[in-house]
Amino acid sequence: MQHLVQVWFQWVEQWGYLGIILLMAMESSILPVPSEIVIPPAAFLATEGKLNTFAVIAAGAFGSWLGATVTYWVSLWLGRVFIARWGRYVLLSERKLERAEKWVHRYEAGGIFFARLLPVIRHVISIPAGIIRMNFTTFSVMTLAGSALWCSVLTWFGQKVLTRPMIESKDATALIKAVKESGNFHAIVIACVVITCLYVVVVTLTNKKRSG
Repeated sequence: MQHLVQVWFQWVEQWGYLGIILLMAMESSILPVPSEIVIPPAAFLATEGKLNTFAVIAAGAFGSWLGATVTYWVSLWLGRVFIARWGRYVLLSERKLERAEKWVHRYEAGGIFFARLLPVIRHVISIPAGIIRMNFTTFSVMTLAGSALWCSVLTWFGQKVLTRPMIESKDATALIKAVKESGNFHAIVIACVVITCLYVVVVTLTNKKRSG
């Protein structure tokens, strides 16, 4: 796995925007590519003039949408029965699938947006969206918006936390650790979780009032 991570990191260095798009597309599918080794290094390279900061965010968001779109249409085509039966081989149990389906059914567009900000969930949220045949335009807009925000967060950390020795070491584990152990990273992740919880509460209370 460590060798794969190093290869992925080299894609960012050598392929630039194309590498970002491909890796973020993989990150948004069922492949375990951590976004922390894609966007932060690219953002650091932008500080040296080798890439453009806004283009890094755009490439990351587009790559995320691309991977999510493929997963959406494959899930729609395969159907729930197939995914429920074989999903466990890609770490997607039927229980997780059911919870994700309920999330998309209940929170719809907002659920897709906030799911893109949450660890683990953002990797699988496209599957139930495809299964229930969610409006593709709505799915795309929310995916792009949520992904752009998440890439912006990672870009900020890449430019504030990473250093040239870290980049030259090609130690992907050290890069991920540097980003995740910075105090502000946890604060932002917690903030994303809190905002998501508030959204869930508001939607739930609103639904209850309408039902009443």
